[in-house]
Amino acid sequence: MDAPEKVLEVRDLHVEFRRDGSSTAAVKDVSFEVYRGRTLGIVGESGSGKSVSCLAVMGLLPKSATVTGHAWLQNTPQPASHSDNTEKTENSEYSEYSDNSDNTKTDLLTLNEDAYLNIRGCRIGMIFQEPMTSLNPVHRCGDQVMEMLLAHERVSRDEARQRVLDLFEEVMLPRPEKIFSSYPHEISGGQKQRVMIAMALICHPDLIIADEPTTALDVTVQQTILQLLRSLQQRHHIGIIFITHDLGVIGQIADDVAVMYKGEIVEQGTAQQVLYHPRHPYTQGLLACRPPLDSRPRRLPTVQDYLSGKAADADSSAAPAPANLDTDGQPATPLLRVRGLQVTYPLRKSLFGRVLQSLNAVDGLTFDIYRGETLGLVGESGCGKSTLGRAILHLIERSAGTVEYDGVSLDKLSRSQRKELRRKMQIVFQDPYSSLNPRLTIGEAIMEPLLCHHLCPDAQSRRQRALELMQQVGLDTEWFNRYPHEFSGGQRQRVCIARALVLQPELVVCDESVSALDVSVQAQVLNLLNDLKERFGYTYLFITHDLSVVKFFSDRIMVMERGRIVEQGPSDQLFANPQHPYTQRLLAAIPRL
Repeated sequence: MDAPEKVLEVRDLHVEFRRDGSSTAAVKDVSFEVYRGRTLGIVGESGSGKSVSCLAVMGLLPKSATVTGHAWLQNTPQPASHSDNTEKTENSEYSEYSDNSDNTKTDLLTLNEDAYLNIRGCRIGMIFQEPMTSLNPVHRCGDQVMEMLLAHERVSRDEARQRVLDLFEEVMLPRPEKIFSSYPHEISGGQKQRVMIAMALICHPDLIIADEPTTALDVTVQQTILQLLRSLQQRHHIGIIFITHDLGVIGQIADDVAVMYKGEIVEQGTAQQVLYHPRHPYTQGLLACRPPLDSRPRRLPTVQDYLSGKAADADSSAAPAPANLDTDGQPATPLLRVRGLQVTYPLRKSLFGRVLQSLNAVDGLTFDIYRGETLGLVGESGCGKSTLGRAILHLIERSAGTVEYDGVSLDKLSRSQRKELRRKMQIVFQDPYSSLNPRLTIGEAIMEPLLCHHLCPDAQSRRQRALELMQQVGLDTEWFNRYPHEFSGGQRQRVCIARALVLQPELVVCDESVSALDVSVQAQVLNLLNDLKERFGYTYLFITHDLSVVKFFSDRIMVMERGRIVEQGPSDQLFANPQHPYTQRLLAAIPRL
């Protein structure tokens, strides 16, 4: 059997960033290879150097970065129809691209910016983590993909348009003509990610770098995207670097795995070797701290437990007593009562403002949440989960129905009473970047609720309370005066969790609050939320698309589809014996090792 063809070979890659006169090594002498037709999965926590390594290969790091080492891209004969940029191989500007002692490969780290323009998009495509911020909101989706093709190949606009439409069909976008003329905000998250995949593939690259492309997607959409990448890889015989912190996803797509920790590769090999026979404590910790589907431990082990040698088997405990019963076994009084809740959005209006067509985002829901319990709410994007959470907190107007908190209807409260109630009802939003004020340091952001509700007598006590919460959610107290843009997505989410808990609320709505976190940090935060629940009696409405997390964390689960609850019940019972076909489909899509 012929050995696989090598596409990219990285040797001794070292990246340092200069800040305030000092240097920090983000990547330390990393080496790996990517082969045609195979996927290399790079796994690690935020800040481990995964994305920085690939951005260095792509020449996308800022000027403050010092990059050394080698990244050899194997040269392949270019088709005759390749762009007029290809003609630059004969001129001096492009000569650096081909000037190697071995003309069968190109050292990417020696290229200037002009030469890199002929590599990015043409030889190497990249799929970024957040498609909404990667796509230009003022240009139509089809035009953005077509722009890539026109920049690299000598084709007419009509031919380019047809190739984009063909590729949209290949990546299984519904109604390609409609998607072509749509703006990014007019399509779903999964569809935006498919547009990004089409953009990466349009020039038939040899290598695709996928940086957390499924992190924010539902399990069913994630499964579809993974299957799509696999089929496209086999069809076009390309190499893929797949960056993620989810080992379940790696088990679905990767052929080879490299595990990064603090800028170094601590373990690498085939997926079979690394995932089923891990040798390094860090890899063992990453595998162990993901919530299991076949059991329900009281606490999740963390990576730090394994690195410190204190790892122990997760302790399973008896199922908690139902929260809808009091200590005498009698029916308890709900903390939150929702009756006939409906939220309707107008889709089309007449010239005079009369609603001609509307959408029931939340369609007449009735349920209770009991004090001290965690109610999980799962479903695909667009089913109405987040709308429900906001309607309960009166952040958006309800079209019909009532919400009672501790026996009091929210509709009967005055403005001052509603403000007081907000101290007891907090929310952790899904997108940490947009929910933090970029002009406030994270310390100021955490202290702000204390100031608004006059809960601490002076600035010193507010600062002390904020520092305590930072430690509890795993944030270094030395970061108190840093701004949100200086943190990773997972770190920003921890700031948002600290800000919500600083008021010691009774009910916390967690809207995808751990979806952006690494599995190890996710385990720490879930353990923290459980500890706080036990200590202070918190009640959670936990909205998520991660079913392994919701099984571990929730006492009861509601499954939502198209604005309605299609199934609900105790967590273990629902997972063991799902009744509704939609629930069965969600459970079947969970990535498993």
